[in-house]
Amino acid sequence: MSEIGEPILKVNGLEKSFGSNVILCGIDLEAAAGETVAVIGSSGSGKSTMLRCLNLLERPDSGEIFFRGKNVLSGEIPVSQYRAKVGMVFQQFNLFGNLTAFENCVVAQRTVLRRERAEAERNALEYLSRVGMYEYRNARPRQLSGGQKQRVAIARALAMDPEIILFDEPTSALDPEMVGEVLRVMRDLAGSGLTMIVVTHEMQFAREVSDRVIFMDGGLIAEEGTPDVIFGSPSVARTREFLSRVIQQE
Repeated sequence: MSEIGEPILKVNGLEKSFGSNVILCGIDLEAAAGETVAVIGSSGSGKSTMLRCLNLLERPDSGEIFFRGKNVLSGEIPVSQYRAKVGMVFQQFNLFGNLTAFENCVVAQRTVLRRERAEAERNALEYLSRVGMYEYRNARPRQLSGGQKQRVAIARALAMDPEIILFDEPTSALDPEMVGEVLRVMRDLAGSGLTMIVVTHEMQFAREVSDRVIFMDGGLIAEEGTPDVIFGSPSVARTREFLSRVIQQE
């Protein structure tokens, strides 16, 4: 686990509904520099919606999001600038199918950050190497396995120089034998001091790699604490029920 610094991201009272369906009921959350936060919970508990609200892919109905002390929702920091600092890795990779792995890692740097091509290409190659995908740099997504696509997606996020990366179930679309290669990359990132919020159903990863575990239930954070506390002696009955069920399935 990495050394943890001051809070980068702070969320107060985040609420989100779709019509009459209430998804988030008032989320309070912090993420500190260098911290890996694992978010666990049953399907439908609001985990992915929370991440999408944090990255403003969904606009919260109410609440506050502070990035380095600036209120994002009130416009103290431009959304484009905020999004450039808060990367996201999706379940389904979201790569451009007509571009190579290398080009996928270049294009956002050029269009969003307005980087010179030479710098963008240098960064792309650096991060493809870091995730073990340099030799596949000229392959298109259809030529790659799910695990390889996800590693390219991680390289693309890293190439934007984010201060935080949000991971939304990054291994859920992968065959079991491909999960390990993605989790190895994420372990390395956690050890390097990158701030990460990871929605995951990989309990071993949450237990061994995260600094803090959040258990969500019914659109709320029902319990949070160190991995030792959450997995060893959770105080909330719903946490105990959830962990008992998923650990039996592992």
